[in-house]
Amino acid sequence: NKNNVTEFILHGLTQYKTVSKVCFSLFLVFYAIIILGNLLIIITVKTSEQLNSPMYFFLSYLSFVDISYSTVTAPKLIYDLLVEKKTISFVGCIAQLFAGHFFGCTEIFLLTVMAYDRCIAICKPLHYTNIVSKHVCSWLVAASWVGGFVHSVVQTLLAIQLPFCGPNEIDHYFCDVHPLLKLACANTYIVSVAVAANSGVISLSCFVVLVVSYAVILVSLKTRSSEGRLKALYTCTSHITVVVLFFGPCIFIYMRPSTTFSADKMVSVFYTIITPMLNPLIYTLRNEEVKNAMKKLWR
Repeated sequence: NKNNVTEFILHGLTQYKTVSKVCFSLFLVFYAIIILGNLLIIITVKTSEQLNSPMYFFLSYLSFVDISYSTVTAPKLIYDLLVEKKTISFVGCIAQLFAGHFFGCTEIFLLTVMAYDRCIAICKPLHYTNIVSKHVCSWLVAASWVGGFVHSVVQTLLAIQLPFCGPNEIDHYFCDVHPLLKLACANTYIVSVAVAANSGVISLSCFVVLVVSYAVILVSLKTRSSEGRLKALYTCTSHITVVVLFFGPCIFIYMRPSTTFSADKMVSVFYTIITPMLNPLIYTLRNEEVKNAMKKLWR
């Protein structure tokens, strides 16, 4: 079982030409919104003196990861919607797999860190600046990047050591572990279990940490006034919305054995394109401080 595959043929998002043209226009607009919206948040946070709390420090990095993550798949998807034969080299496929899991896992860790930040800010407001100092923030962001890198290296090594001797058609619009496992000409049971353990356990454990963090927040709000509760919940709503939009599809895709479903492509669109596009809107439309800082920047 030698690896004699030099390139893969992607089936893409759809096989219908009319639908492809509509999707091309739609995703081109979506990608432009992702780049411009997230860049605007990064510039606003970096230039505004008002947005100097840890929450906005993490938000700027989340926006950077969103740009990077969507760039791994969106340009290739948009280009492939216009071409008849959608191909990607073996090396390009592995690189896309590595980058996708690297930025995706980093985003998972960053969202978890942001939940921890909100938990400390609401439950221990008097000690907040001491617990979540600039030094701690830097270490938490660095740990998120390292965690994403380690996860991605493991996923890539699991995929690259498999023999591919044909067929070479991937029923997806980008290279991911599960579609590649289907093409391997070897028994992939152990590898699929390792993939599920690596991706699924990270997604599920971080999701549990997020749920516990917000459970602690809700319990602590019992002693607050109704005005204090509303203010605290208002600051958390944006983050909870992003978490649900990102974690839901990720858990659906990766918390299962190495099987693929027809819905996988549409579900993947949510965490690779839709969520990165909505993040700037969610965090700005519900946050007066960010909106005021943007107005000041515009002036």
